[in-house]
Amino acid sequence: MKSADLKDLKVICAEDVEAAVRSGAKELLVRENAVFTPAAQDLVASNQLKLNSGSSPAAAASAPAAGANVVGAGTQWEKLFYSPEAEAIKAEIVHAGHKLWHRQYVDGNGGNISYRIGEDAVICTPTLISKGDLTPADLCIVDLKGTQLYGARPRTSEILLHLEIYKAVPAAKGVVHCHPPHATAYAITGRVPPNCVIPEYEVFVGSIAVSPYETPGTQKFAETVIPYVRTHNTVLLGNHGIVCWADTVTHAEWYAEVVETYCHTLLIASQLGAPISQIPGAKATDLLAIKQKLGIPDARFGLDECQVCDVMSPETPISLPPRPGAGGLKPAAAQTDDMESLVQSVADAVLAALNKKTS
Repeated sequence: MKSADLKDLKVICAEDVEAAVRSGAKELLVRENAVFTPAAQDLVASNQLKLNSGSSPAAAASAPAAGANVVGAGTQWEKLFYSPEAEAIKAEIVHAGHKLWHRQYVDGNGGNISYRIGEDAVICTPTLISKGDLTPADLCIVDLKGTQLYGARPRTSEILLHLEIYKAVPAAKGVVHCHPPHATAYAITGRVPPNCVIPEYEVFVGSIAVSPYETPGTQKFAETVIPYVRTHNTVLLGNHGIVCWADTVTHAEWYAEVVETYCHTLLIASQLGAPISQIPGAKATDLLAIKQKLGIPDARFGLDECQVCDVMSPETPISLPPRPGAGGLKPAAAQTDDMESLVQSVADAVLAALNKKTS
């Protein structure tokens, strides 16, 4: 029986099996735990090829079931999806998704995660799946326009948000979007937590922005973060949740944890009946220096020490409007003041016109 030796391959794609078939092989010699892509599995079955790994049958780890309707089957994107680099990234994404679910940062099918694996290729989570149930086989690949290149499941509808971040920030490699309740509480008020309170928050996040609301999944929604992501690694999404970017998926998920824990801690501290102390500006600049060495962005770089820390309001010590240029919804009180001013202006104009008419 003629054999084709594929033992050098960790991932066996359709083109590898096709070459073996053309050579007349009826048996494939493969390494133990070799990974067959779905298209390769189908070719092995249709050509009734025997697999010989020397000890046990070769596995098709992390692959969708044979016969599944897979976008991009048999293409270069399939080979990328099952490459050793992608396998490690997919495992990291799945682990991050499970952490988000266990921490209750996502509910239902909420939240999404991605990693930029190439110049025009992003691995991302699919739509309509709980992050607690996520597996490597569920993930897919899209290009920077959002077109799906590979995957058995449709890509997340909010991938456009991730793609705008990748296009705006070349250093961004991993993006995590989720809905942690305490941070989202700030997002729905258009307010931000004050800075200069906890060192870890200053180093890893520190300066946070708020984007205006747009319908999730739309291009307009994706573009709301563009003004902020170059100087902020975390953005509160108006009436929605948060999005974090970093050099890895793991680090982006860490930032989500840091933000949520910080917001939660401030809300607890506000109930203790004592003022919340702040780190002095001079000490805060030391933390910013550490942050700059780590390559983490902050809109406060270059400011004087008297400018780096927010001034807490006695009325709302744990809630502030965003710094200039960092977005934010207009507070309801400010909207009311504007309306009263408008009504007064109209009334004054009407009275002036009446007085002019009667004089």
